[in-house]
Amino acid sequence: MDRREAIVAVIRRGPRVLVIERGPLARMPGYWAPLSGTIEPGETQEEALVREVREEVGLRVAPGRKVWESHTADGRYRLHWWTAEAGNGDVVVHPGEVSAVRWVTAREFAELRPVFEEDRAFFNRVLPVL
Repeated sequence: MDRREAIVAVIRRGPRVLVIERGPLARMPGYWAPLSGTIEPGETQEEALVREVREEVGLRVAPGRKVWESHTADGRYRLHWWTAEAGNGDVVVHPGEVSAVRWVTAREFAELRPVFEEDRAFFNRVLPVL
């Protein structure tokens, strides 16, 4: 099986993290998750982070640091979790990729359905120590 590389953007405002409801054109539509996307050939993880956030929610971000690594449940993607600082500006969603956005605490994320298990693990184990 060919494993692909992807980034996950952990964009914070205080204790809250930006999550999206994946839109109808996204892989696994309807799931709540942090923004994510495939790293393109020749692209660094930081470049992919900036591009994906801009494409999906219109925010300009500055990459922070890589804070975790995981795999999707099906093993198809290795996920590189990066913090990012959002500049000023409003969230403008890409309608096919994103159905809704929320800024949530770890506790609020735990109440969202459906979510990916690796995302739940991040919010439970990694986010509290960042």
